[in-house]
Amino acid sequence: MSELYEKSLQKLELDQVLSLLTECAGSSDGKAACRALRPVSDLETVKELLDETTAASQLCTQKGNPSFAGVQDVTASLERADRGGSLQPRELLAVAGVLRCARTVRSYLSEDDAKTVLDPLFHALTPNKYLEDRITGAILSEEEIADTASPELADIRRHMRVQSAKIRDSLQKVISSPAYSKYLRDPIITIRQGRYVVPVKSEYKNDVPGLVHDVSATGSTYFIEPMSAVNANNALRELELNEKKEIERILAELSAATAAHRDDIEQSYRMLVRLDVIFAKARLAYRMRAWPPIMNEQGRVELRNARHPLIDPGKVVPISLRLGTDFDTMIITGPNTGGKTVTLKTIGLLTLMAECGLHIPAGDGSCLSTFQAILADIGDEQSIAQSLSTFSSHMRTIVDVVAECDDRTLVLFDELGAGTDPAEGAALAIALIEFCRKMGSRVVATTHYAELKLYAMRSEKVINASCEFDVETLQPTYRLLIGIPGKSNAFAISRRLGLSEVILKEASDLVGKNDRDFEDVLAQLEQQRQQMESARAEAERLRRETEKIKNQSEAYSIQLQKERDKAMEQARQEAQRIIEDARMTANAAADELKALRKQLTEAADIQGINQCQAELRKTLNEAQNKLRAEQPTKIRPAPARDVLVGDTVELLKLGTKASVIAINKDGTYQLQAGILKLTAKPDEIYLLENENPYSGKGGRPAHSGREMKLSPMASEIDLRGMDSVEAVCVLERYLDEAMRSNLKSVRIIHGKGTGTLRAAVQQSLRKNKFIKSFRLGVYGEGEDGVTIAEFS
Repeated sequence: MSELYEKSLQKLELDQVLSLLTECAGSSDGKAACRALRPVSDLETVKELLDETTAASQLCTQKGNPSFAGVQDVTASLERADRGGSLQPRELLAVAGVLRCARTVRSYLSEDDAKTVLDPLFHALTPNKYLEDRITGAILSEEEIADTASPELADIRRHMRVQSAKIRDSLQKVISSPAYSKYLRDPIITIRQGRYVVPVKSEYKNDVPGLVHDVSATGSTYFIEPMSAVNANNALRELELNEKKEIERILAELSAATAAHRDDIEQSYRMLVRLDVIFAKARLAYRMRAWPPIMNEQGRVELRNARHPLIDPGKVVPISLRLGTDFDTMIITGPNTGGKTVTLKTIGLLTLMAECGLHIPAGDGSCLSTFQAILADIGDEQSIAQSLSTFSSHMRTIVDVVAECDDRTLVLFDELGAGTDPAEGAALAIALIEFCRKMGSRVVATTHYAELKLYAMRSEKVINASCEFDVETLQPTYRLLIGIPGKSNAFAISRRLGLSEVILKEASDLVGKNDRDFEDVLAQLEQQRQQMESARAEAERLRRETEKIKNQSEAYSIQLQKERDKAMEQARQEAQRIIEDARMTANAAADELKALRKQLTEAADIQGINQCQAELRKTLNEAQNKLRAEQPTKIRPAPARDVLVGDTVELLKLGTKASVIAINKDGTYQLQAGILKLTAKPDEIYLLENENPYSGKGGRPAHSGREMKLSPMASEIDLRGMDSVEAVCVLERYLDEAMRSNLKSVRIIHGKGTGTLRAAVQQSLRKNKFIKSFRLGVYGEGEDGVTIAEFS
């Protein structure tokens, strides 16, 4: 990587983006790896890096972020342990931290997760729970080894505590003795040079036999170890030396165990740092609302709603541009502070981010190309110390650009040719652009020179672009307009700021006619562009409305079709059900006919045959009724008068006639239907004028001369599914008709169930004076589910 390329990375502010990336890393080594990232020019490598970031982003969305805290560089410690060295507690704790992180990160990925490009990195992690527990169980902190590190260490420390207690007890007797009280500075026990001592006044130092270990700064106090405690202190010292040796042995043993797994630990460390960087990229992408670009190596750039990553997201204006498709050079013009340099930096910086494996803050589907180098001449590097003017500093960088550019280079020029005579500067700028184009480079340049605008208009594969400026508000809109050269707007801005018209007119006269004509053409183009923009916006609005109406119509049509299909399917299923019922009925009829033939053969039971025929006729009639269409509701004329006591009415729900025996205060009627009394509302009955249900003699119902002809009467009735009241009403009406049809007996089907309906039926039969007897059915008749009744 050349010095000019490194300088271009700084000018494009890649280091600031990497600083943001560093904040997203979880470990110190991960942060260092983020700061050390550099662009890669190989297309396949860049695609792999972007795929890793994409996979990490998806995992973060599904499972949250893994933790990489505790990852430290342990390679030097492992090297020393491998050579037989003994590691310090701090180093062993760092190794345990790597093992713990490898274990937790490895468990982050479960077997049920979808396969990603990160799977090999996760599988390369080698957790070692046994070694991790040995280290963390033996070492409590950088300064403390646990008693449980070994049985020998626990025994030594137990003896040390006992010995310390003995020494304190001995010295406590000394400081509490009246004989020594006047010798002591304070009645306390302290430690000097690792031995227990008492503070003695200097004038009594010879009166307390013992060893002097220290003297206070003023010389007034001597710290003396009494002779009675010397042997005990010596024993404690020996125990401390044994403790130190045991700790060294424990550390050496743990170091040897660590060295035995050196390769696995080093590999886990490298994978953890790499994964930390990858997931830091994913977190930065989420923070920037970034997406992976589509990469190529043909120099094709197409950005959609791209945002500079270092500008406040609430203020930045997205830009869309293309390069390397139908043109390879872009000349950006427009007023100062209009966004030209930001556009230049956005192109270069987003390309560098993609080459580092970072997602870019641009719309989905944006395309970028890999380049061998991105060479940028941006900013003013004038130096008084080096006698460099603005032009000289630019030209010094441009010389290096010209020397390094080729067909794998993206060249970015800011204010090309500025700082010198406009005519010479413009000519030099055109020559430089042409040279870079001949070398195959992609070129983006900003300028104020009208000559470069004309050059872009006249040259093939060179296009003008401009940063839009609102003259009314004197504010740039930062929108990039491709294909339209920009105006400096110096006169318009000056006029809006209040500059005298006299001065402006004189300045306008000093401008050459060709320049004025060119500016007028630009003004007309800008006006036409704005009109076209308005028309395009209106057309887009109409298109969206039309599209919305079209979608609504299609949705309505689809809904109608679904409803139609649903209705047809329901009708088909209903027809199929009716057909199945009819088929089942026909099969049952066939079975019954077979049974009849058998009965005729075995015994000529004429009454049984008649009953079976009636049952078959009834069954077939019911099946036929199911296939018929529903009959329209009968329209009855309104009664000519109110219902009175003694009138005959029809119960609409049951189709049964009844006699009115009383009218209640609430407007309801007390009715007598056979042996049943019931109450009905006015809307539940219909007045049958000129008809009396009990005009005959003997208690039997009488009928008028207009009585309908009776159809062949069925010898059974099915009451299943009815409640007790409804069933009794229907049964009494059926018994009346059966008696008039001269049937000898009838079969009443009430089902087995709970027995409630059977009890109601039999209770009604007991009260009916026309019934001679009744019994439950036997086998073959329906057993307890039917009742056989005989007429008198």
